[in-house]
Amino acid sequence: MLLYVHVPFCVRKCGYCAFHSGPFSREAAAFYMQHVLREMAGWGEILGRVPVESVYFGGGTPSLLEPGQIGALLDAAGTCFTLGADAEITLEANPDSVLKSGFLDSLRGLGVNRLSLGVQSLQDDLLAMLGRPHDSRQARLAVHAARAAGFSNLSLDLIWGLPGQTHDRWMNDLAAAVELSPEHLSCYGLSLEDGTALTRKVEEGALTLPDEEAGVRMYMDGSEFLESSGYAHYEISNYARPGRESRHNQGYWAGLEYLGLGPAAVSTIQDRRWSNPTALDEYAGVVAQGKERNETEVLTARMRLQEMVMLTLRTGAGLDLEKFKATTGTEFPWRHPAVEQLRSSGLVRLRAGHLQLTRKGMLVSNSVIEMVLGILDRMHAETV
Repeated sequence: MLLYVHVPFCVRKCGYCAFHSGPFSREAAAFYMQHVLREMAGWGEILGRVPVESVYFGGGTPSLLEPGQIGALLDAAGTCFTLGADAEITLEANPDSVLKSGFLDSLRGLGVNRLSLGVQSLQDDLLAMLGRPHDSRQARLAVHAARAAGFSNLSLDLIWGLPGQTHDRWMNDLAAAVELSPEHLSCYGLSLEDGTALTRKVEEGALTLPDEEAGVRMYMDGSEFLESSGYAHYEISNYARPGRESRHNQGYWAGLEYLGLGPAAVSTIQDRRWSNPTALDEYAGVVAQGKERNETEVLTARMRLQEMVMLTLRTGAGLDLEKFKATTGTEFPWRHPAVEQLRSSGLVRLRAGHLQLTRKGMLVSNSVIEMVLGILDRMHAETV
């Protein structure tokens, strides 16, 4: 099982972010800790000492918690579940928040062995436009401080397709990031989310996004540069040195069970999926009263198959056609005219028994995956 802990606090809301978070205070953090520990204990009683392969602290800004609070969560995970000695333990962090004296040393002492820094850019005007709480100097200092504290598995987040970002500026950001020698890079295309400050500015014309051609070049050339620098393109937005892929995220893509704790966290255990309430007070009430989580759904075999196809096609390895046959009892229709069209268009390829998106296909992955799922739906309809 994978364990995800959502820490719902930020110093301030970044202009592009739609993830759930609220203002940080010591009182709010203490209130949160009381209830997330209670939630974990409750699931420990229900699930027993189930093995946990990875723990991921996401947010929000998990690095706003005190080391003692992070340690309490890890101690509880070891008590409630069976936390493997080689478990991957990741903490997301903003660069400015890890520069507190002794903070990173304390994390390493607690067993956190993977740090994911939300750098987003190494250019100060772009960071200011995004509303990030750090500058490029602090980002570099955070990387050096992480190395000094003994972190040997470091991931950096970057964003392409930003207002004011040209192809050359994106390539300069990638070159600067590679100079810092992280083991892992997550490079996300900007997504305009409803209700965010950045979306409003774009809609009002105050900011202008790069055109489609520039975005295509950023993705294609950036991916090629990272691969030439020793980073395997192992998922649409993720690149890693050999053996440094995110085990936690690979677990999601492989369809492993996961338990999400904290406000807005999502879980999938056996054939059930549910989400926690988003508001901290409402979440705390649900935990305190032991109520059923909201938005619970039962996953059918058909839904499981669709998710397997969707998730594996996002990865560099692609969809295992033997596994597809073992799951469905039928061959994947890779000779279907629509699949042949995707192949002839250079969007997918058949390699070593796997259907894979090409880099060109990854750029338009949602459309390609939708087409593949449509083919499977029609095939399913013809057999019932």
